[in-house]
Amino acid sequence: MARYLGPTDRINRRYGVALFGPSKALERRPYPPGQHGARGARRKHSDYSVALGEKQKLRYQYGLLEKQFRRYFEEAQRRKGITGDTLIQLLESRLDNVVYRFGMGNTRRAARQFVNHGHVLVNGNRVDIPSYVVKPGDVVSVRSSGSSQQLAMRMADSTQATPVMDWLTFDKDKLTGTMDRLPEASEINTMVNVQLVVELYSR
Repeated sequence: MARYLGPTDRINRRYGVALFGPSKALERRPYPPGQHGARGARRKHSDYSVALGEKQKLRYQYGLLEKQFRRYFEEAQRRKGITGDTLIQLLESRLDNVVYRFGMGNTRRAARQFVNHGHVLVNGNRVDIPSYVVKPGDVVSVRSSGSSQQLAMRMADSTQATPVMDWLTFDKDKLTGTMDRLPEASEINTMVNVQLVVELYSR
């Protein structure tokens, strides 16, 4: 399945944000990569460059390639409502993201792998497709096998300090969660100016 497999710390430093989870490299060297070092951060960027950077940050966060991301944007455009808000709702409804939000993965990459390996059930059916769209009312649980349960519990223990989002309900003891409703855009901290992404694709 297509996904970004390149260096993550370099991407984090390029955009100055920990897009793939906590980054010690970003803490040690909080400036863009390259031979110019910290001086490279002082370069002026055009409006197009800024908007492109925002799109790339959002794409990297959710682990999507360009073609996949564009399909999500086109779907958001077709639906009623504010395109940027709808885009975020579509991205947040991905199964790998929902599993990540439940805490069964300390990063979206880990949650994606957890889904890919067949540990997750949706409404009692095994689903190993990270892009599967979870709908309000859907019940997401972990397979009853010992290895799946142990792995999920270990992940949940490591992320217990991170609260579950208000639009989700998660029972840690049963390793079962429900999407109660679609999230509001204001509830999601994407670290991105989504409006610039919409303007970029609308040119």
